[in-house]
Amino acid sequence: MAAAHDYDAEAALARFHEFRAGVRGLVESGVAAAAVPPLFTTSTMPTPQAPATPSSSFTVPVVDLSLPRSDTVALVRAAARSRGFFHVTNHRVPAGIVASAIAAVRAFHEQPLAARSAFYSLHPVGSVAYSTIPITQQQQGVVDAPVLPWRDSLRVRFGPGEPELGNLPAWCRDALRVYQRLLKGFGEEMAWLLSEALGVGAGRLEQELRVRGWLMACHYYPPCPEPARVVGSLEHTDPGVFTVLVQDSVGGLQVRYHDGDGGGGDGGGVWVDVVPVAGALLVNIGDLLKVVSNDEFKSVEHRVVIKSKQDARVSIALFFNPAKRGDSDRFGPLPELVTAERPARYGNFTFFEFMSSRRKLGHSRSSIQRLKVTSN
Repeated sequence: MAAAHDYDAEAALARFHEFRAGVRGLVESGVAAAAVPPLFTTSTMPTPQAPATPSSSFTVPVVDLSLPRSDTVALVRAAARSRGFFHVTNHRVPAGIVASAIAAVRAFHEQPLAARSAFYSLHPVGSVAYSTIPITQQQQGVVDAPVLPWRDSLRVRFGPGEPELGNLPAWCRDALRVYQRLLKGFGEEMAWLLSEALGVGAGRLEQELRVRGWLMACHYYPPCPEPARVVGSLEHTDPGVFTVLVQDSVGGLQVRYHDGDGGGGDGGGVWVDVVPVAGALLVNIGDLLKVVSNDEFKSVEHRVVIKSKQDARVSIALFFNPAKRGDSDRFGPLPELVTAERPARYGNFTFFEFMSSRRKLGHSRSSIQRLKVTSN
């Protein structure tokens, strides 16, 4: 075995991608049967798998859409202010449709190697991309060698325009298309509820952002012989308006919790598990909504840890982002939410500037720190 200082991470990463099999391919081949390959652990990142701390004061709120509208809005407001995450029940998305989507994602990732390797690419082919996406970190302005998450991802873009999904197997394409279509309606309802919860009128966020659920990430986390040595995803905040997540029963999602204020993505606090709730959709607030709300709503750090040596985890995230992305489209706190007592916390910026800031700050830090207004 080569000495640790002889290990060439870039060459190992290139070989991994040339194999076009993803993390599941390592599991299938037996390479990772007893120990995790160095490619998944050679990083200066902090120990990723410090266990979650039980907290009797932490709960993920539940929003019941069958309640009277005023009660639902109040629940959304309280959850978005205090936690940034909440489960939604009685959402009228049939359980069978959700189950079919989860099953389709699992089946795609568990196809024989020859079938799924045809899709493997770090860059989308049409509207579809399947790969293990490296995580690149920055430490004090220096870019570290990338580390691979213990996760394979199928990314599907449903817009704008007609998506090019023809290469996906029909059983997968149809299940995800139906699921996205129904989640689109759910997302529209959620945007109106969040807008009402801000007190700016039901259609204000749609007017300002034109929220669309076009990008879907279908993640597969294979079982791992050494779960504590890998990451499913590093701590991060989502960049967009909000995300809708479904996950199977394996678990692994955690949020950073600050006792007393719900957290804010600034480090500290403790990690707590977000336990899957059967039949619920999980919504989390993104950085852009945190900005638009002038910090009224929270966007909290979260991560995925690997929980099992035997069972693979599957999740589907649908990201709701602004359709307005032109050079003349600028975002910032809504004027209605800026007062003498609560001045603007952020400047105005384009979506390109927003995403550029995120890339500069790296994966594990909030994407909006450089956009904050500094007081004199």
